[in-house]
Amino acid sequence: MKQKLGLAAWLAVFFSLQLFGQIPTQTVRGVVQDADSGLPLVGATVSLHTDAAPNGEHSNVIGSITDAQGRFRLEKVPVGRVSLRVAYLGYDALAIPNIVVNSGKEVVLALELRESAHTLATATVTAGRNKGEALNEMALLGARAISPEETNRYAGGFNDPSRILANFAGITSTQDGSNDIIVRGNSPKYVQWRLEGEQITNPNHFGDQSAVGGSVSILNNNLLAASDFLTGAFAPEFGDVLSGVYDVRLRAGNNERFESVVGLGLLGMEATLEGPFKKDYGGSFLVNYRYSTAGLLSQLGLLGDISGVLKFQDMTFKLVFPTRNMGVFSVYGLGGMSTFRFEDVTPAIWVIPGTNASRAEIRNDFDKKAHLFNTGIKNAVNFGEKTMLNTALTYSNEGIEDDIFEAGIVKLYDDKGVFLRDSVISKRLNFQGTLQKPVWRASATLHHKFNARHKVQIGSKYTLFDYRFAQSQLRGAENERFVLLDFAEKVGTVRNFATWKYRPTEKLSFVAGLHNMNVLLNQKSTLEPRLALEYLPAPAWAVRLGYGKHSTMESIHHYFAKVEQPDGSVTEPNRDLDLLKADHYLLGFERRIGKDMRAKLEFYYQRLYNLPVENVDTSYFATIVEGLDFRYVDLVNEGKGRNYGVELTLEKFFSRHYYFLLNASLFESKYTPLDGRERNTPFNGNYMVNFLCGKEFPGLGKRKNQTLGLNAKVFVGGARRIIPLLRDAQGNLAADPAANRYWDYDKAYETGLDTPYQVLLSASYKWNKHRATHEIFLNLDNITNHKGRIMEFYDASEPGNIGHMTQFGFFPNLMYRAYF
Repeated sequence: MKQKLGLAAWLAVFFSLQLFGQIPTQTVRGVVQDADSGLPLVGATVSLHTDAAPNGEHSNVIGSITDAQGRFRLEKVPVGRVSLRVAYLGYDALAIPNIVVNSGKEVVLALELRESAHTLATATVTAGRNKGEALNEMALLGARAISPEETNRYAGGFNDPSRILANFAGITSTQDGSNDIIVRGNSPKYVQWRLEGEQITNPNHFGDQSAVGGSVSILNNNLLAASDFLTGAFAPEFGDVLSGVYDVRLRAGNNERFESVVGLGLLGMEATLEGPFKKDYGGSFLVNYRYSTAGLLSQLGLLGDISGVLKFQDMTFKLVFPTRNMGVFSVYGLGGMSTFRFEDVTPAIWVIPGTNASRAEIRNDFDKKAHLFNTGIKNAVNFGEKTMLNTALTYSNEGIEDDIFEAGIVKLYDDKGVFLRDSVISKRLNFQGTLQKPVWRASATLHHKFNARHKVQIGSKYTLFDYRFAQSQLRGAENERFVLLDFAEKVGTVRNFATWKYRPTEKLSFVAGLHNMNVLLNQKSTLEPRLALEYLPAPAWAVRLGYGKHSTMESIHHYFAKVEQPDGSVTEPNRDLDLLKADHYLLGFERRIGKDMRAKLEFYYQRLYNLPVENVDTSYFATIVEGLDFRYVDLVNEGKGRNYGVELTLEKFFSRHYYFLLNASLFESKYTPLDGRERNTPFNGNYMVNFLCGKEFPGLGKRKNQTLGLNAKVFVGGARRIIPLLRDAQGNLAADPAANRYWDYDKAYETGLDTPYQVLLSASYKWNKHRATHEIFLNLDNITNHKGRIMEFYDASEPGNIGHMTQFGFFPNLMYRAYF
């Protein structure tokens, strides 16, 4: 009897240890469709490869075949990283690496295959999309796909998709802590943001009227699908853009079971819910809400009277409704509200309208409120096996309220001469602005595949802007209030495009088309040819060539700016302003080194013309140099510019638990205003270098269910060009506050100040439990606390009366997320 009990006890311990040591698993499932028609592909082969085990064991392979609805399901997949391969007779194979499988969330994939241009006798297909290649098949060059996994992994990203872009060649930020994106020397205000393929507002809290600025993005990497970023020579469907396009996609919610994510970090607290509307329907919902941590602490009274607390909240959602005969409908939205109040604000903290000088007897207090909302309904319906129609109706609204108070102050000291505080003796409203930008958009795009070699897209987009702007500011010795903007106008635009893709062989592809832009306000229009070519001379080589003519409207406040004339009258001289225009030329070479590495060399030249410049033959000003500070003057479309450079990238994609990315850019960014002098733009840093690397350590812990990730980034680049303060021949400050003279405009953008550099580190630790996943992220931004000077301004309180805006210093961000 004792022997039996001993045996039973030993078995119980053995099986409990086995259970304790078992690695958690999860389901990987999805649907495979034809990329052109949206129809399911029945009988596609899906194979999943797990990563090699930490102890050196070979990876496992799990397979499945898609059913009559194109669906596949792979169950009991061990947590960790897996790769997926999909093959179907007559189609290019699709390989998806680095799919992260967690125990707390199913992996649900929507996959598209494209018909091969080569006739095959068997199902063996070797061609397919390469890692990093753009999702949009019409974007042959100047584009790359960005996965949610990359936004989560790269150092310094703060789980913010917009900050990730500065890791890539030719793209940088202003280094002041904002989310501005500078692409190949172009102003960040010419970047176009898209959500679900449709244009939206700048998706950042605390944004500016020129769609720049903003320090916290509303975009959340936990909600994103793979997205594209394009840097030039855009495909014909993209219009009203000069600089870059970030085409962000939201993933669909889980349509079979309910899941949730909760997160808590130094920046904000969030919750995500997703699940099916009902069993066996196929529809789903996905919703996320976030509230700023500092805002909550301030509401609870735990931060006292601290000035400059950034308060924000935001929400994102996507609803999917499949139908039997009318295709798939989706409804999505993204919106947020933000506010702050800074006392004694200077350009070192935030750039405000006006001279941006800090005088000893004057204090500026800045109150800002902003909101934005983007929503839309989309439908995709197929007509047979070769045609699909996408339609969309969207609405956007952006509002900004800026109040800048000018306070007269005296400084109070104790009886020992120690400064105590500033005492406000008077206060008045100096600058006031209220901006409302509601926008309606409707679009339709028809996709038709004649055969695997010939495809066309034809589309049209109508936009109706309903602007309501009011701005005023005190001026002159009498401090009279001058109206800068006061208009309520509806402005319509119509854009049309046609694209043809031709693949005569597997080695050669052409994309050609036209884009037509029409501004109904003043009857301005363009016809823009686009052409791209891709040639694959060998299996690992690619040569790409592209050209595109592009145009965009200037920021709307310039069209209706009130400008005082020499005789004292006030007019709106810019209502007939024409479109800004540019010719983009692009030449690229790419060499694939094995399965997981590539070297890429890209040359570009952008000829800018028709640029709005101040209608004074001694002025430096052009609208392309405008940032957070704006200038309302008489403009003419007689400026020109050029951006040109070379970009080199060496990228080892994540595999075998590590990755690295090295890129370098050499470039020039110039413009010529009406004075005829070719000047640097503010964004002409001449060079930039990024190096990123990371290593993952899976299989930690007794159950081998824990993973440690370590990542690093080093950035160095050229200084931002500035307008310097007035100085005499000996270099001494010559500003004259009494005459309101501070800046040496004749030397605008000749030089910069300090060379910016940053070192960033990040770490993550993840636990996969039986039904939940826990993850901790730590970002250490600018760990050397280097505060290179970005710009200078007059500041009576500083030594030599010169103050500086500097790089954003050391900033740690800690975040915890739980998936269940």
